[in-house]
Amino acid sequence: MTAAGLLPPDPDSFFLHHRRPQPAFSDAVLGLTGYAEKKKGHFRQIEAASLAVPLIISFSSSFVIALGRMPKQDERFSCFTSGLFAGPAVIESRGDSACIQVDFTPTGASRFFGVPMSELAARMIPLDEILGLSAHRLRDRLEEEPDWDRRLDLVEALVYRRLLERPAADRKSSIAVARIMAGHGTVPISMIAAELDCSRKHLNDVFQRELGVAPKTYARMVRFHRVRRLAITGERSWADIALECGFSDQAHMSRDFLAFSGETPSGWKRRTG
Repeated sequence: MTAAGLLPPDPDSFFLHHRRPQPAFSDAVLGLTGYAEKKKGHFRQIEAASLAVPLIISFSSSFVIALGRMPKQDERFSCFTSGLFAGPAVIESRGDSACIQVDFTPTGASRFFGVPMSELAARMIPLDEILGLSAHRLRDRLEEEPDWDRRLDLVEALVYRRLLERPAADRKSSIAVARIMAGHGTVPISMIAAELDCSRKHLNDVFQRELGVAPKTYARMVRFHRVRRLAITGERSWADIALECGFSDQAHMSRDFLAFSGETPSGWKRRTG
């Protein structure tokens, strides 16, 4: 998506280096990615609501970011995180950014950061507010290290060490997340609460603390991501996809799609297809 004359970077303008998590930590970490821009310009990317919680450690120019709106030029972040947000993030850069990104599962993020995710949800949080001086030391080491694999090694070591030091997520929230994911966001929250032998209010409270959003909101986000997967992998109509994903009709699906991504399903399909 473009806005105000700004363009998303094309695939040849940036470098990506992915790494899968070690199997022992796959319940907490979805993956690590090295990212570097190679072409100067003024770029804007609009990223849809994510089911992952990112940890960004930048060792070059900062990003200009806002949640759910266009950012102001003084909203600059280098090392930061942001909890779950039920809407798009708008990110601007100048073509010389470089960073390591760690994508956590929501329960993995709660375990890593050691704070209720309700404190991080829908907010941009400078990393030093959570990790203190260790964030600055890691940033400096990444800047000094030229090899991308060794950069990922440094971040991986910090992440896994902190995860080992902290207890696992609340059992109810972990089971509820797995149940929502397995049901593609269509299982009634009241049914999940009954399976866990707790009230819907209790489950909502646990979910808000551990994930930062209500279970119903999380289920809607899961359904939105399934809509995009089905639209990419097949030739089904939007009406058929809406029905398969549990929406009352296509208009209902389109409203959620716009809320979570900032664009209509057809506009997204034209841009990505």
